[in-house]
Amino acid sequence: MKYQKLVLSLLMGIPLLIPGLSRGQTSEKDSVLQNATLEQCITYALRHKPEVKQSIIDEEIGERDINSALSGWLPQVNGSANYTQNIKRQVMVFGGQAQAIGARHTSLAGLQADQKILDAGLIQASKTAKWFRKQYKQNTENTKINTVVDVSKAFYDILTSREQLKITDENIARLQRQLKDALAQYEGGLVDKTDYKRAQISLSNSQADKKRTAEMLKYKYAYLKQLMGYPAESSLELLFDNNTMEREALIDTNLQLNYKNRIEYQTVETQRQLQRINTQYNKLAYMPSLSTSINYNWNFLNDNFRDLYDRHYPNSIWAVNLSIPIFQGTYRTQQIRKAQLQERRTDLELLNTKNTIFSQYESALASYKASRNDWTTARENEQLSKEVYNTIKMQYSEGIKTYLELMTAETDLRTSQINYLNALYSLLSSKLDLEQALGLITFQEQ
Repeated sequence: MKYQKLVLSLLMGIPLLIPGLSRGQTSEKDSVLQNATLEQCITYALRHKPEVKQSIIDEEIGERDINSALSGWLPQVNGSANYTQNIKRQVMVFGGQAQAIGARHTSLAGLQADQKILDAGLIQASKTAKWFRKQYKQNTENTKINTVVDVSKAFYDILTSREQLKITDENIARLQRQLKDALAQYEGGLVDKTDYKRAQISLSNSQADKKRTAEMLKYKYAYLKQLMGYPAESSLELLFDNNTMEREALIDTNLQLNYKNRIEYQTVETQRQLQRINTQYNKLAYMPSLSTSINYNWNFLNDNFRDLYDRHYPNSIWAVNLSIPIFQGTYRTQQIRKAQLQERRTDLELLNTKNTIFSQYESALASYKASRNDWTTARENEQLSKEVYNTIKMQYSEGIKTYLELMTAETDLRTSQINYLNALYSLLSSKLDLEQALGLITFQEQ
């Protein structure tokens, strides 16, 4: 299956992606990724994730169901055969004489062809075929949209943890230098052992943080592999430019919400159309059905079984069948009223979906604006913390500031750096949610 556009308004700033999703394009060389970008991870997931493959199979199953329903318009040809032994033949009276009638052995072979000309059920199947196809494709699209969002969030979560590990390594390096300086000052009799012990405690805590982050990173890689349908035993390395990530973390908050862009809204609209056709079908059920049939039979009759098939007596019939429903109790009336109620219910479902989408949009927009403000604040705080730390470190070296003040500045720096990373990840995630709420992540057929 080919797609004309795969519009991905993602944090990477990927406005257009044409992945080529047909199974024939999947090759062995893309089974393992090296230095994978977000675009490559998404493309891989759309080709290999089991849920996506299942939805595509569901499309194929649906197509078979549609073709099966429409096959009723084609001639239906059946063959039959039987053999009968009249153990005691029927007796009838002719001219006062009782005589057994019929042959002791009979056999019949026949062919019959039926062709429906007018049928309410087949008319309904013809009208609903394109809508069922659309519904199956919409289910696949919904699966793919969720895949894009989930893979992107997991991708950015890993990048955040990797940056957090770098910050922790830098912090450990600083603490190791401070521990060395504190030990030298203690051995030189310039300070007591309190500064040395504080440095030792801070270093141990940072090393523990690094261990915890590294272990959680293993799980995050495993989770991303699961979302992508990636082999669990294969290695996966990610590649991304942090500066690009920051630049592409913004979105125009003045974009207007269009409900019809949302796949959920489109799906309910398709369901409503199918329900309307179902109502029409129940009304059409009052119409007569018309069909024609023709058969040809070979009759074999003989009192001796071994001579049964020596001779046959053929016969053939052609018929036109007309069935007119006159009175069926109130069955059809009740079915029509039921279908009309279901149609009204679908209209309410469409209204509820619209309200839900609006609520999701408002929530995503508010979350994004708050995350953007947090990110801006965290970025400013990180810069200030660096300046404060560098100043206090210089003053500590000159003996103006105490070691406790240096440790406090170092803690503030590390906290501001971690807060900045968390704020950036929150901004990236909220942008994805906003794009999904606006219906900007879509798959359109050629």
